[in-house]
Amino acid sequence: MRIESGLTAGIERVSGFAHWLSELRRWPRYLAAFTAGAISVLALPPYGILPVLFLTVPVLVWLLDGVGEPTRSRRRRVMWRAGLVGWWFGFGYFLLSLYWVGNAFLVEAEKYAFLLPLAVTLLPAGLALFTGAAAAFARLFWFHGYRRVAALAVAWTIFEWLRGHILTGFPWNLVGEAFAGSEALMQVAALVGIYGLSFIAMLIVGSPAVFDTRAPHAPRSFDREFFAAPAIALAGLALIWVGGMARLSSAELAYVDDVNIRIVHPDTPFSKDWDDPNRVLAIIGQLLRMSGEATPERPQGIDEKTIVVWPENAHPVLLAREPYVLAAIGRVLPEGALLVTGSNRGEPAPDGPSNRLRVFYNSLYVVNSSGEIVETYDKHHLVPFGEYVPLRHILGSIGLEKLVQFHGSFDVGPGPRTLKLDGYPPVGPLICYEVIFPGEVVAPGERPSWLVNITNDAWFGESAGPYQHFSQVRMRAVEQGLPIVRSANAGISALVDPYGRVIDSLPLQERGVIDVRLPEALQPTLYARLGDLFLAFLLAAASAAAWYGRPPVNGRP
Repeated sequence: MRIESGLTAGIERVSGFAHWLSELRRWPRYLAAFTAGAISVLALPPYGILPVLFLTVPVLVWLLDGVGEPTRSRRRRVMWRAGLVGWWFGFGYFLLSLYWVGNAFLVEAEKYAFLLPLAVTLLPAGLALFTGAAAAFARLFWFHGYRRVAALAVAWTIFEWLRGHILTGFPWNLVGEAFAGSEALMQVAALVGIYGLSFIAMLIVGSPAVFDTRAPHAPRSFDREFFAAPAIALAGLALIWVGGMARLSSAELAYVDDVNIRIVHPDTPFSKDWDDPNRVLAIIGQLLRMSGEATPERPQGIDEKTIVVWPENAHPVLLAREPYVLAAIGRVLPEGALLVTGSNRGEPAPDGPSNRLRVFYNSLYVVNSSGEIVETYDKHHLVPFGEYVPLRHILGSIGLEKLVQFHGSFDVGPGPRTLKLDGYPPVGPLICYEVIFPGEVVAPGERPSWLVNITNDAWFGESAGPYQHFSQVRMRAVEQGLPIVRSANAGISALVDPYGRVIDSLPLQERGVIDVRLPEALQPTLYARLGDLFLAFLLAAASAAAWYGRPPVNGRP
């Protein structure tokens, strides 16, 4: 009786809180949505406090309960109110999780600091349009009880997928990233990918919203019916964790014979004097020393079966046009060793003089021990307003063109590639931002044996940005069943195994090298074979189950 009395009191408190939220109007309603979205950020890296979503997502559901019923005469008004609730939730979520974008505008503050307020507010405001659209769409199919949570989970996942694809996409800080705090929980990404993780996460964390504020018999006393959905959701979360632990416990990590990797983590800070010849020589000299030096793991230095990896934009020169630098690289590498490095690449314009560079790429080179460039990859997923300016001719008049190097945009590479390396397993190259796109990191029909991600997170200092970026690297490893070698100029350099586990790493603000062996790839995962097709099936099944269980609240069939 005492336990039942305590449960009854707890139910009454939750019910009272839910009713209070649903009765909020105008600015108090939107402030509550903004606050819930902002608190949700604690579930993301580097915090990883998943339980906060069990509070914040139900708050969103209860706020949506209070916007009214979408009858034919009120449908637009209700959708507008629901969209505003979703927008304010998303604005709080993205404002607090993407604040670090502003750090990039302080690198050369005298030029770009005036753009900082716009950057840190306009980007979250734009991304929040997707959460607003998800809330409005879900509210059209707002059923009773847990089925309205399912409707929100389906809509949320659809619009996260759209956010990752529309206008080249920006799938950063998807809700599924909250599972990255647990190696066991993230293993389900091998089946459904990160968008599928978002769907599963919303289904689970929204379960307390089974307390329906519009139900004719809202819970005011102990009733086992209202424990069913949260209990099943928690059981599902436990099952995912147990399945992940079982997968990891049976994982026998194998390594490729006679292939060693040296990851160089130079931690080179940004400087205004990159054109200073003395600084250029100092940066290149440091990279060369770190590439060949002895370490406790390699007392004799690197050998002929080693791939050295430098980060994106490792040096402030156009490497293909610097024969002396290439020759110095060749002298450091033993015969048979290779260097993978990032470098900007310039080409003459097709209709211009051959000695004037007009077309530029953010590129990755593979250099052999003779100082020859044997493979080249050009980045194809460019950062809007960082590497190219959308609608450049229109926006250039208001100064945004200044954000792009070389007074113009980088050109786009042909797409994902698999590089064939003489004497080494084939590799899939990813430059910085490209690693955040699920399902787009491997060339179709040319599955590599490993992935290499070179990046430069120095733009974002010691903020949450580098941790969020690295979390996505680990998720790609799980999705594809491929190890990922990552070299960051400043950020997190690491070797990630095909299960998303970090074998070795170097943190922010620490210079050094990582000497590791290359793990073998797993067989292609279900996600690697089907992509988002399995997720589409899950969304269709959930939608059918919610629709055909009972009629919607407003009585439409």
